Amino acid sequence: MKITVFGIGYVGLVQAAVMAEVGHDVVCVDVDQGKVDRLKEGHIPIYEPGLTPLVKSNYEAGRVNFTTDAAMGIEHGEVIFIAVGTPPDEDGSADLKYVLAVAETIATHMQSHKIIINKSTVPVGTADKVSARVSETLVSSNKTFTYDVVSNPEFLKEGAAVNDCMRPDRIVIGTDSETAEKKLRQLYSPFNRNHDKIIVMDIRSAELTKYAANCMLATKISFMNEMSNLAEVFGADIENVRRGIGSDPRIGYQFIYPGCGYGGSCFPKDVQALARSASQAGYTAQILESVEAVNYKQKEKLFSYISRHFSGDLAGKTVALWGLSFKPNTDDMRESSSRVLMEALWAAGAKVKAYDPEAMEETQRIYGTRDELSLMGTKEAALEGADFLVICTEWQAFRAPDFDLIKEKLTYPLLFDGRNLFEPKLMMEYGLHYYAIGRGLSVKEQ
Repeated sequence: MKITVFGIGYVGLVQAAVMAEVGHDVVCVDVDQGKVDRLKEGHIPIYEPGLTPLVKSNYEAGRVNFTTDAAMGIEHGEVIFIAVGTPPDEDGSADLKYVLAVAETIATHMQSHKIIINKSTVPVGTADKVSARVSETLVSSNKTFTYDVVSNPEFLKEGAAVNDCMRPDRIVIGTDSETAEKKLRQLYSPFNRNHDKIIVMDIRSAELTKYAANCMLATKISFMNEMSNLAEVFGADIENVRRGIGSDPRIGYQFIYPGCGYGGSCFPKDVQALARSASQAGYTAQILESVEAVNYKQKEKLFSYISRHFSGDLAGKTVALWGLSFKPNTDDMRESSSRVLMEALWAAGAKVKAYDPEAMEETQRIYGTRDELSLMGTKEAALEGADFLVICTEWQAFRAPDFDLIKEKLTYPLLFDGRNLFEPKLMMEYGLHYYAIGRGLSVKEQ
């Protein structure tokens, strides 16, 4: 099947590569000529396990191509994915200008029936807006071509996106068109063999399903962070609580790990966007607003521990920081807890020596060169000359460090763990003062 994907970002590139891998003929369109040129040279703009070889092999085989020529892409694709960004507006609502611009471009250049698929995460009612923009453009151009607009949300986890796309848990298709449904069943048939994963519904339900899924997961995280705060108040250990409630199959263990707040491109933006959409419709989404508020406060948790430990005097301190990306197996730093922490430390007069397995270039891109930030080549190098250690991201490389070396290198034998990687009793045996999330008092205070 001939497919066109508008937007070579995280969603669009993964979708295109996986579709090409199963044999579809894919053209990717983007306005950024530099990005297109780099992709053709084999330079992948994001870190995602398994994505680079997938893109390279399918480009070399001619099953996926990259262009800035929108007219060519539209002529090519019988199915056209819109996978451009929907950044938050000033009030937190999703900005649809890029989505609607693509819709207008499609209508301007189409010369036959097209199936237009909203793959971007968009508010409920966006398909209606896309359809209206296509219709208006066709009318103004005196064209009478038919088209279908479909909602087909993505459910990809950063760090596991290729596998999620290859082996989806579900494939949600929002459409009232039998023609579009038939075509999308054909499109997704390589991913739908073991059992029927396709769920067909009305368009607005499909649009809401995407937001509801991410908001439910974000709610679980914020709930556990709220419980971790209560654990500290009551002198309980949140890890015991987590095991106790996770053993209930109705709750399960997924997404109930307390920490220093969630980040990334999806959860913060989608919670805000759905809450704002609700407000615009005259409804106050109290749970969503609370989820957002708890997460915002949780990102300040590590700095509050640090400031309290040093009685607010951080001027001149040097902090070793392990983990910059918002989660492991990605270089994405959007809404990451590390950024909140670093900026608070700098404002307090401290310096940061940071290491992350993949997010060093992204950190450099965001913050540039500054005296109070040193990016180190290894986690051990970050310890040199540091007063204490903070962990923000639960990379595998941080789970079994040399604790004797940590204690030896640091001025203070002090570890602030934003992801609860270690057991407090073990830290006590190594002589480390240990702060973790919701695990009662620090070892020092005990």
